[in-house]
Amino acid sequence: MSPSRTLSATEVLSERLLLRMVRDADREGFIELMTDPEVQAYLGGPRPRGDVEKHFDTVVTAGASKPGNFVIADGTTGRFLGTLMLGRRSNDHPGHVTEDGEELELGYVLRRGAWGAGYAFEAATAALRAAAVELPDQPVLLVTQSANERSLALAARLGFRPVSTFEEWGAEQTLCTAPLSTFRV
Repeated sequence: MSPSRTLSATEVLSERLLLRMVRDADREGFIELMTDPEVQAYLGGPRPRGDVEKHFDTVVTAGASKPGNFVIADGTTGRFLGTLMLGRRSNDHPGHVTEDGEELELGYVLRRGAWGAGYAFEAATAALRAAAVELPDQPVLLVTQSANERSLALAARLGFRPVSTFEEWGAEQTLCTAPLSTFRV
């Protein structure tokens, strides 16, 4: 198994959620997610709607969804709640815990209406458990703006521990890590 692989599953189920590939029906939810100033407050700010529409249409039309990139959907209704990414942190970015870089990195963003219901914790746990079954043990990174107290609290709840801070995107970022093996059931 190559250490550069990421989660290959196209669907991951949890108690209330389905992590799945993006669909045409997710368009409005995705646009809302990327253009909402509150949701994007710690992610560089809201994106212009036209840019988000173009990006969404390109990804869906080209079938360009990468392994490890998921829509977080309500398991009963299929309604778009947010996105989750379990990919590789590029060496072009600061914040690594291994000399070679390219560690697994977890990221997630939820629509404002889905905040506070435990969906981010549930989705992240499900994705990390699936990855722990499929991939060898390795560090998983979570990077969040240091000012984002809610995200740091969630990282701690998931079992990630802060290891360093660095400057990126014009703000201090906190690098947290956890071994993938801690998510094996």
